[in-house]
Amino acid sequence: MRLTPFLAVVLLSVPALAAPSPVPRPPAAAGSPAEPATSTGTAKSSATLSGWTVTMTPPAALEAPKGPSEERLALDKLTAENAIVREEVAKRLRALIEEKEELRIRHETQVERQKAEFAKLEAEFQRLGLENRLLEERNKKSVEDLTSQQRRVSAENMLDEELHRKELADVRQSREKLQQENDLTREKLRAAEMTNNAEKMALDLEMQRLSADGMRLKSEREILEDKLARLRNDIESRTRREEWRNEANREPVVLKEPFEQGVLTISDRRISLNGVIVRGVSDFVSERIDYLNNVSDDPIFLVIDRCPGGSVMEGYRIVKAMQSSKAPVHVVVKSFAASMCAVITTLAARSYVYPNAIILHHQMSTVLWGNMTQNKEQLEIAKEWWRRLAEPVAKRMGTDLDGLVKRMYAKNSDGDWEEFGDGAVAVKWATHLVNEVRETGVVKKPDDAKKPNPGLTPFSLEERSDEKGERYMRLPRLDPFDLYWVYNPDRYYR
Repeated sequence: MRLTPFLAVVLLSVPALAAPSPVPRPPAAAGSPAEPATSTGTAKSSATLSGWTVTMTPPAALEAPKGPSEERLALDKLTAENAIVREEVAKRLRALIEEKEELRIRHETQVERQKAEFAKLEAEFQRLGLENRLLEERNKKSVEDLTSQQRRVSAENMLDEELHRKELADVRQSREKLQQENDLTREKLRAAEMTNNAEKMALDLEMQRLSADGMRLKSEREILEDKLARLRNDIESRTRREEWRNEANREPVVLKEPFEQGVLTISDRRISLNGVIVRGVSDFVSERIDYLNNVSDDPIFLVIDRCPGGSVMEGYRIVKAMQSSKAPVHVVVKSFAASMCAVITTLAARSYVYPNAIILHHQMSTVLWGNMTQNKEQLEIAKEWWRRLAEPVAKRMGTDLDGLVKRMYAKNSDGDWEEFGDGAVAVKWATHLVNEVRETGVVKKPDDAKKPNPGLTPFSLEERSDEKGERYMRLPRLDPFDLYWVYNPDRYYR
């Protein structure tokens, strides 16, 4: 907002005023119209400010210079600006007047409100005064009650003091009595302590004596323990010597060529085959052949003490296990091998027999059950097994199947062709005649308390007696298409 030109105009117009200073007027009411301007060729304007009316003469009332000039133009410009300013000042004055009226109303409202609050406070003051007077009365009564209670408590205290004095006198008497009793008790305890000291000294002497006895017993125990230790060492030494004597204490002899000059050296790579060949025997033999093959390719020995034959299926699996073995399998017959076991011996690549051992070959025999057609079928199966197992034997002997059968019945009317060891080698049932067998694999002393097992195999059968008192063995049931090929002239195996 620019006021400077307006002030300049006011200053310039002061000398032109012929009238005296304006007289103050009371402020006009809000919203009343402004006083009309009077002019005698000069325009005037007035405004009310704080209760005073200010009359301003615009610069136009001054003597205008003759002819338009720059000062005149500037003056006109300032006059217009002053008019604008006057209008703004008038607006502000009106706003201030309205604000003043509003403040007055608020002040009056505040005064009324304060009067009401003062009245409330005065009423509260009066109420509090009444309450204070009531409390004073109550306090007076309380003081009177406390005073009476104090007198009562004082009387009770005096009574308690008297009772306390009496109790103290009784306590003094009791204490004196207890002191006398304590003195007497101390005397008794002193006497008991002297007795205890005497007993303690006696106990100490006894403990010393017992300690001496304990040391003596400990020394004796150490001597006995030393003797026991020596005895244990002696027993252990004897046990070790006995164990040493019960073992060969040498490694089995393993030779790539175990047969030399009539002597066969058998290592611990041996498998026993004894008793009737029943279900499970082929597993027993085959698993051990497989294991020994996995250990090394040194010779394996299948040692036969006594075997009358048995299942053709089980025997055939044993033959195949021998033929499939990478390590050579040597069959050794010490006493007797017949039927299926004789086939195993004959089909072995290398077999050994004692001179007095017996090998027996015969035709397969069986029992047929069922109708004629079934008997015929079973007979055909038996013939096929005979052909498959006996033809390789005949081929090894240098003949055919019919020639083998003829020679069987030429030797014996029952067809049971038996030969001692030397004869068996001559007809090619075995490859070598052995005079001495060295079992280097037996490195532990046999158990003398162990009862002999006639079967000498985990698959031995139980011997029984029939109603006639005849001893026999019951053969287990065969698997389908299996046959027993057993030498059984006295029907011992049933």
